[in-house]
Formats: sequence, structure tokens, C-alpha cells
Amino acid sequence: MYAVTPPQRSDLGSNYGLRVYQTWKGSNIFCLQGRFIFGPDARSLGLTISLIVVPVIVFCIFVASKLMDDFSDTWGVSIVTVAVVFTIYDIILLMLTSGRDPGIIPRNSHPPEPEVLDGNSGTSQTPRLPRVKEVEVNGNIFKVKYCDTCMLYRPPRCSHCSICNNCVERFDHHCPWVGQCIAQRNYRFFFMFVFSTTLLCVYVLAFCCVYIRKIKESEDITIWKAMLKTPASIALIIYTFICMWFVGGLTGFHLYLISTNQTTYENFRYSYDRRSNPHNKGVVDNFKEIFCSAIPPSKNSFRAMVPREAAPMPSRSAVGGGFMSPNMGRGNDEIEMGRKGVWAMAEHGDDKNGSNNERFHVNDDELGDIRTTTDDDEQSGSRPNIHPRHSSWEMSPEVMALASRRT
Repeated sequence: MYAVTPPQRSDLGSNYGLRVYQTWKGSNIFCLQGRFIFGPDARSLGLTISLIVVPVIVFCIFVASKLMDDFSDTWGVSIVTVAVVFTIYDIILLMLTSGRDPGIIPRNSHPPEPEVLDGNSGTSQTPRLPRVKEVEVNGNIFKVKYCDTCMLYRPPRCSHCSICNNCVERFDHHCPWVGQCIAQRNYRFFFMFVFSTTLLCVYVLAFCCVYIRKIKESEDITIWKAMLKTPASIALIIYTFICMWFVGGLTGFHLYLISTNQTTYENFRYSYDRRSNPHNKGVVDNFKEIFCSAIPPSKNSFRAMVPREAAPMPSRSAVGGGFMSPNMGRGNDEIEMGRKGVWAMAEHGDDKNGSNNERFHVNDDELGDIRTTTDDDEQSGSRPNIHPRHSSWEMSPEVMALASRRT
């Protein structure tokens, strides 16, 4: 373990009068005064839009416009109309994926109160934060891990994105093509974007083939000579065929993830072959959870004014020169796996320093309906009603509120 200097309070109130997005500690980029939030690689969004729009423009000019003469007025116009509307719909889904809060958990302004775990004499005791705590959700035990950057214990299925520098709920992956984390609040739009892009590729490829066939039949030539007469169609066929394998394969992979209620991160880091997936509710309910459930509101108000900070808290450096980070010498495991309670009984050798093994017992649906505790609560003097010996249980605001609710 290594010592971490607690945050300094010498600049109290220095951010007063600014908005939250102006003092944001993550790596995100904000547009329109905090109304849109992007990842630090948001420039790739322009490339993604170009890869969609430019081929459609070429298709409308060199293929669809020529097919209008071969079909009746209604059918000819509909070919162009469908392509344009489908492209606009695809771009809207892309912006809904890229420009919204994916499910960022607000970081704490100070670390949790550590328990004294080291040392046998009074002056040599050093406060430490346990790296892992356990929480029980619907009979499944999840290990929630401490995040040094956000100074909180992550809820189940939450992970810290090293690119955006935020802890994100139900983290799936960070997509460089959309320049944003894919997580709880934008996964639905991401899948719809990938799926609609696949359909758009199929649409363009199909009508390019129809146009080549029309040339062959009208001029009574071979298929190869007909292809030479429309190089734009050949270029679009090759392009859409390659893209279709990419986005089509991605669509199939995410259909599998949705049907088994996994995330990309979980699938790549862990295998559920050796244990059951505690999140799997069955294929139908898994699809309902993604496409039919309400999207939880953002826990961040980026346009809100930064509140004036309350009086500084007592320094933690008074005991042992600081508190100890729980991550020294440990791997960077980011994911929290669930297991049945009977397994936990056989694996309780985790707390070797005598830390508490008490757990929270919560329902799965309560995790998304808890008000986030922010610095506004500290300013008004409201604190979670947690017993002092549970002080190191100060996790993310969701778990903190659950603890106060159940005491």
C-alpha cells in the first residue's frame, strides 16, 4: 500500500460562481455550455459521420437518381427518400450515443473515512481503506472496489474509464468511433446505431446491384461490361460489403451480449462458463431491460452552478501522515463479479486485517432509484446516517444512501 495525500482545502470557494462543466475533473469535452458531453476523442466523430454521409451522397447522385428513370415516379423518388431519411436517422442515433452522459458517477470531493487497521500501538496505527467491500443484491454477493481517482467504492458493473477518467455505471466499452463511453444511459442508442448502419449498408449494396442489372438488361451486355459502365456502383458495393462485415458482426456480437445480459467488458475479462451469470434474467427479460426499461436520469447536472464549499473537514493526515490507498500491489481488476452467498462463506479469507465483513442487503431495482449525495448535502449539513465503525463503508452515493435507508 502507498500513502495518498488527501485533497487540499486551501482553495475553498475558488470555483464558486462557475458551472459544473467548467470545473469538471474528467477528460470530457463539453459543447453548447454543457448541454452535450463528449469523450476526449470526440474528433473521431467527424470521421464517422463522413464515412456514413459521403457514400450516401455518392449513391444518391450516381445510382438512385438514375434508377428514378427506370421505375415509376413513386418508386423512383422513394429510393432516394429512404436513403436520405435512413441516413438522418442514423446520424441522430450517433449523436444520441455520443453527446449524452453515458452514466457517469459523480466523484467524491474527499475520500471515505478509513478504518484503523494497521499497527498495535496507539501512535503507530495507520488508517487504511479496504480495497474491496462486499454488497449483496438479490441474494448475490458482489465485490465493490475502491477507485482512487473518484474516491468512492464502485457499484456492481461499474468501471473506471481510463480514457474519459470517470467511473461509469454498467460500463460496456469506450468506443473511439463515437468518441464516448458506451454504458448504462446510451447503450440502447449505440446498438440501434450499429444495427441501423448495417441496414443502410445492405440497402445501398442491394440497389447498386439492381442498377448494374438494369444496365445489363437494357443494353443486352455482359455483367462485367455493365459493371464497367458504373464505377460508382462498384466502389459502393466494395465499400458497403466491407463495412457490412464490420458493423454486421458488431450487431451480432451485441445481440449475443444482450440475450445473455453481459457487457463487452465482462465478456472480455471474465467467463461465465464456470459460474452462472447473476444478471441473466432470461432472453426476453434481458431484451426488455435494454429496450423497454426507462433510461435512468443523469446523476450530473453539468449546467448547475458550483456550490460554495462548506467548512473544511478535519485533516486525515494527522494520523500516520495520511491514509493508505487500497490499491498498492494489487492488479487493476475493474469488474465486480456476483456469486451466491454460499460461495462467499467459503471465501471469507479476504479480510486479513480484521476489517468488517458486514454486507448491505439490497434489491436490484433499488440501485437505480437512489438520489445522488453531492457536496450540496455537505453544505446543508446532511450526512448519511452511518455508524462510525462503518465509516470505511462510504462507497458511491448510491450505496451510501442505501446504507442510511436500511439503518
